[in-house]
Amino acid sequence: MKITPGGVVAAEWTKFSSLRSTWITTGISVLLLIAFGVIASASFSGDSLSAVDLALSGSILAALTVGVLGALLGASEYTTGMIRATLAAVPRRLPVLWSKSLVAGLAALVVMTAGAFGAFALGSAVLNDGVAALGLGDDGVLRTLFGAGLYLGLVAVLGVALGMLVRSSAGAIAILAGVLLILPGLVALLPDSISDPVGPYLPSNAGNAVMTLTQADGSLAPWTGLAVFAGYVVVALAAAAYRLKKTDA
Repeated sequence: MKITPGGVVAAEWTKFSSLRSTWITTGISVLLLIAFGVIASASFSGDSLSAVDLALSGSILAALTVGVLGALLGASEYTTGMIRATLAAVPRRLPVLWSKSLVAGLAALVVMTAGAFGAFALGSAVLNDGVAALGLGDDGVLRTLFGAGLYLGLVAVLGVALGMLVRSSAGAIAILAGVLLILPGLVALLPDSISDPVGPYLPSNAGNAVMTLTQADGSLAPWTGLAVFAGYVVVALAAAAYRLKKTDA
């Protein structure tokens, strides 16, 4: 029986959607995004952040959870040993990586875009009087909300790539957390002569640029930042593809 690309994608979707952990992790991601957005919108009273920036306050934790989702999809079969059966069915190997990435990325993109719009709607309803309200038609708002979905979708793909590269869920999650959460803090401790030019190009800082309405001084332009982050994802996918192709399961 010939294995088609569509068949590989369908198989990976079945694996993805049949696991209880998938729905739990996805639900937690959306809950974090919306809950933190509502809390920030209701409690913040300054003028340094816009209504949409406040609504997306939970994006850092949401990024971590969707990255965990991708890492579990990428590495779980190595943990259970099922990867041997998968690669026996798909001897060309690389379609497995592409299909896992497509499934995780699209699922995160759709769900987290909806979550971003939900966070904005609910956050706007409880917005503190000290923050000016915004509508979907205001400059940059739609870009920011759709950008959040794009960025979080790419984070899920990065999780898949790391999972299939290190072949360990714990290892992939640790690397992901280090890159997204710890590395920016470490670079910020360096002298300004180093942190100022390097900081904007760190993965999480670059990706966050597309979902930030109020741009900080020195940050990348929104779509430039997303392109830089996408470049990191491509490098991780290339490394995972090389290992998948050249080494045994």
